[in-house]
Amino acid sequence: MSSLPLSDLPGPLPATAAPAPAHSPFSPARPTRFSPALLTRHALALLPLLLIGAWAAADWHTFRDGATRLASADPWWLLSGLFFTCMGWVTAAVVRQGALPERLPPGPLLASQFAAGAANQVLPASIGAHAVTLRFLQNQGIPLARGTASLALYSLVKPIAKTVVLLGFLVAFPDLLHLGELVPDRRTLSLVAVGVTAAVGTAGILAAAVRPLRRPLVCFVRTALTDARILHTRPSRVLALWGGAAATPLLQASVIASVGFALGLPLSWTQVALALLLASTAVGAVPAPGGIGPVDAALVFMMVTFGAPMGLAAATVIGYRVLTVWIPLLPGALVLSIMVQRKIL
Repeated sequence: MSSLPLSDLPGPLPATAAPAPAHSPFSPARPTRFSPALLTRHALALLPLLLIGAWAAADWHTFRDGATRLASADPWWLLSGLFFTCMGWVTAAVVRQGALPERLPPGPLLASQFAAGAANQVLPASIGAHAVTLRFLQNQGIPLARGTASLALYSLVKPIAKTVVLLGFLVAFPDLLHLGELVPDRRTLSLVAVGVTAAVGTAGILAAAVRPLRRPLVCFVRTALTDARILHTRPSRVLALWGGAAATPLLQASVIASVGFALGLPLSWTQVALALLLASTAVGAVPAPGGIGPVDAALVFMMVTFGAPMGLAAATVIGYRVLTVWIPLLPGALVLSIMVQRKIL
């Protein structure tokens, strides 16, 4: 050891490269190939496929019967139905864009709506589609309050636009509707009004009494009203929002009519569209995945009321579900899994 004092050195000691620290069990661990976060992401990516497999096993007879009938149908009309099905996804993306002031990338937005269609068949009341869309909006930098407000506006505009279209059909084609016995009486309308009023009142009381709910609810309402005012000052957004919402049931009716024409259904497009509008308005609020079940039964009943044979009406609805649910289900689940893995969702 040198006896020279350190203060006599001419300058600071030269810096030397520090050796690379050896791996220590106390050092922070790097993400490994089998980290819990990575395993969770892979599990979420495979979850839609697992749910589809379980649902296909439970509803195999419906798919088989519909596919058997469609095998003998006119292929050109079926291609027409498939075209209108694809246009339905485009329209859904247009309405989603119309419900938001910010501009979204068209390609990922359309892919998210295609993936949302698969998620919508698993969870009731459009929860799956809304969850996928909200996740997509958040990854696009949209705040949670604004994304939730856009979903609420989307959910509000669609039934209003459908009701306007239904009233337009009733005014334009009054001779088609001979269903006086199906019109709800005053007692039924009163019960519906009481139920809606009670639900709104209960929500208001909870928001006023429960303090943790008050602030986010007020923020949500303020954001929703502000965005709705901004959107309705832009003609392009108004056209996308309301025009797309009005076109949605017409495209669905075009799919059903195309399948019916392929099978020889003795109804016109107008009758099919009116049957769909009446059926979805009557039982559309029933929380079933994708509306499958209650809407199907009501649609068959309406088409039979218009003069279609029971077997042919049921086959038309089955073919409609094959085109709009079963055929896009696996590709939609794959797109959903890919978007989850690429962190788009």
